[in-house]
Amino acid sequence: MVEQHWRDLAARRRLYTIAGLVFLLLALSGSLWFANETNAGKFFDRLPHIADFFVELKPRDWFDPVRALFDLPSPYDDGSLKFDYPEGRVYLAQGIYIPEYFYRMIETLNIALFSTLVGSTFGFLLCFLAASNITASRWLRFTTRRFLEIVRAFPEIVIAGFFLAIFSLGPIPAILAVSIHTVGALGKMFFEVVENADMKPDEGLRAVGANWVERVWFGIVPQVLPNFMSYFLLRFEINVRASTILGAVGAGGIGESLRLSISRGHEAKTIAIVFLLFCTIVAVDQFSAWLRQRLVGRQAFAYGRGE
Repeated sequence: MVEQHWRDLAARRRLYTIAGLVFLLLALSGSLWFANETNAGKFFDRLPHIADFFVELKPRDWFDPVRALFDLPSPYDDGSLKFDYPEGRVYLAQGIYIPEYFYRMIETLNIALFSTLVGSTFGFLLCFLAASNITASRWLRFTTRRFLEIVRAFPEIVIAGFFLAIFSLGPIPAILAVSIHTVGALGKMFFEVVENADMKPDEGLRAVGANWVERVWFGIVPQVLPNFMSYFLLRFEINVRASTILGAVGAGGIGESLRLSISRGHEAKTIAIVFLLFCTIVAVDQFSAWLRQRLVGRQAFAYGRGE
């Protein structure tokens, strides 16, 4: 009886697996057909040339991207923008300068860090109003949660486009867009952590006459702060990437330089920027992981590693 039941379950699982694969194949075929039709039938014709861009990206010599990265003169300089590497230097003092792309990368990191700080601050303040175990008023919880949903409903690039129309080009639209989206994203993560907090400290503080602010600050915040910091660091990693993308639409930072170098066909500059982006994102990820481990504790990462 048990064996027959197991066989029935296995047959049903195989049927569901086959049906899922067929559905996935049909969806993929439909997507490719739609892409081909919307591209005037040229999608499949151009598909074999997908690697052409990377072939054309090859510089005249492989040391030229290093010159572009550090703003060193190029032996191929012909007076055009393609090889004007020293022109991008940002001088701090006589003879002391920051290479252009390092300066742009620092600008992108500043956008991401400042936006994360602003977004996490407002997300921290709002999350307690949205938590059902802290705020008794249903209308206040409903209003706060709907506000958080609205501000994270639109991607950063959409919000940045709105602010670009108001403030023109520059980092200000990027800061506003990333900050607004971060409020909604971190606010939701934060209030879910608060709702899973142990309420016994809150009960004790309530029993001795503590007000709402005191109960939150002394009873809830010490419990949730490590998780809040972990989410803050995770969001900072995400915002570095978002700030780069926003730069490509004119919101400042390294993304703008990357867009210009690609559109103008500047091979060495493009490779230099992509390499700098890769190294920076890896460094940010590793630093965030290290700091998160220090804040949360090694025991939270020891499961499954025999520690």
